[in-house]
Amino acid sequence: MENKRSKGILERLNAGEVVVGDGGYVLQLERRGYVKAGHWTPEAAVEHPEAVRQLHREFLRAGANVLQTFTFYCSEDKLEISGNVTNVTGAQINEAACDLAREVANEGDALVAGCVSKTPCYVKSCSEAEVKAIFKKQMDDFLKKDIDFFIVEFVDHVEEAVWAVEVMKSSGKPVGATLCISPQGDMQGVPPGECAVRLVRAGADIVGVNCHLDPLTCVHTVKLMKEGLEKAGLRAHLMIQPLGFHTPECNFGGYTSLPEYPFALETRVITRWDVHKYAREAYNAGIRYIGGCCGFEPYHIRAIAEELSAEGGSLPPASEKHGLWGAGLEMHTKPWVRARAHRDYWENLLPATGRPKCPSMATPADNYEKQLKSNIPS
Repeated sequence: MENKRSKGILERLNAGEVVVGDGGYVLQLERRGYVKAGHWTPEAAVEHPEAVRQLHREFLRAGANVLQTFTFYCSEDKLEISGNVTNVTGAQINEAACDLAREVANEGDALVAGCVSKTPCYVKSCSEAEVKAIFKKQMDDFLKKDIDFFIVEFVDHVEEAVWAVEVMKSSGKPVGATLCISPQGDMQGVPPGECAVRLVRAGADIVGVNCHLDPLTCVHTVKLMKEGLEKAGLRAHLMIQPLGFHTPECNFGGYTSLPEYPFALETRVITRWDVHKYAREAYNAGIRYIGGCCGFEPYHIRAIAEELSAEGGSLPPASEKHGLWGAGLEMHTKPWVRARAHRDYWENLLPATGRPKCPSMATPADNYEKQLKSNIPS
């Protein structure tokens, strides 16, 4: 079997290969008791490395070709503000996270992406020098370790993302940039197409979206980014890592404006069959780096790999325990369950919630809409 790490991220994408990303770490580890909600900081990479390692391993087994370092919100200013990290430094977390990701990635010849996210400093000061200094400090931590490329993620102001890309590009490594924006644009109302243009001109090799909204909404946003690049005569690879939740009510602000966020989102979880549809829609839109963010569990990543197995050339190891389109149910003792062992059944199922007193839709908070109109940073 060819060692896929012998080809870097751009070599694979330039060849038209499908790259399956991993899923969401922060919410999964919060649910497992290793991350504190509200703070969302990644000290578990130092305090509970076994938990981070196991989640990496599950995503790898599910078919992920890239493992992201568990370094979300690991800027020094965020760690200080959270007050949740008092016995370890950002550098220790960054370096431990790199080691964990590389250890597991080598078990399956996957790539490791060093990840940086938005900083409280940007909203507080909007100082380019201060923000870039924070990103450079994180970059320097990553460059001490064996990472393959960088991802700038979960940034809702394109200006800050541009600054991050400019810093990461100075490393000489490939850079991907994913914004948590809606089809309406970033938090200052910059349209997705213009966001993509700014990121590519700053040096991003891969652009797209992550988090905040459901898969098909995110596909739509990336299509708008693609259109913007084409109009500007620019080219870049496209990337998508959406939420693993249905969020039809919050197409600007994202899921944090839903009343269920963050402790009652389970009723909104997408099914593996939803993921099959998402993966195909993303592929048909020309997106080749396809993964997930918050709410995406390993079985969701396996669904991406299975849907695109013909294009990718193989099934992931986890498919050994999963009959495609429910085929394993052919062995069930109940005839009505055996009757579900085919694609048509699962593709056309309309899942019930089992909650008779619950509405199908919620009323999201309107603070994001107000911020958009007043240009007040979130």
